[in-house]
Amino acid sequence: MLELLRQPWSWYVAGALIGLTVPALLLLGNKSFGISANLRHACAACFPANIKFFQYDWKKEAWNLFFVGGILVGAIIATQFLSTPEPVKVSPALLSELKTYGIQDHDKLLPREIFSFPALFTLRGFVMLVVGGFLVGFGTRYAGGCTSGHAIMGISNLQVPSMIATASFMVGGFIMANLILPFILKL
Repeated sequence: MLELLRQPWSWYVAGALIGLTVPALLLLGNKSFGISANLRHACAACFPANIKFFQYDWKKEAWNLFFVGGILVGAIIATQFLSTPEPVKVSPALLSELKTYGIQDHDKLLPREIFSFPALFTLRGFVMLVVGGFLVGFGTRYAGGCTSGHAIMGISNLQVPSMIATASFMVGGFIMANLILPFILKL
């Protein structure tokens, strides 16, 4: 059984399991799936300031904080006990492209040339980590939710705004990956 958990799962198995969280949450507690709102809940709980955006009964959403806590605990368990020492398998074409950007640490999920504390003090690292993080946070708030909330929960409920948001996420992702990211990686 442990070996089955250590193997990569096909997209249609993992996707179906993620997709089943939507009806499970709805049937078990009439709850909506989403992750990004937890930052708001945590701020409302930890910093009860006189800011209108944080003045609501966050205790009604405390279950969501436990949900995210479960994701974090699951990630720790998976990386500590279920990961394999084998390098991440990527396409040979991608390996050669990464080398043109000076990324030699291609056998890791997050190359240290980009995603490390020392890389933060380079222009490329700053743009990728700080500017990118800010844009993700801004976009999440501007879109009224994150990709998981819109794509998984919103589309399953046939919400037109979520369909528009998800299409926008996809278009933005394609533009970023194919036009902007190669420019940033050359910095």
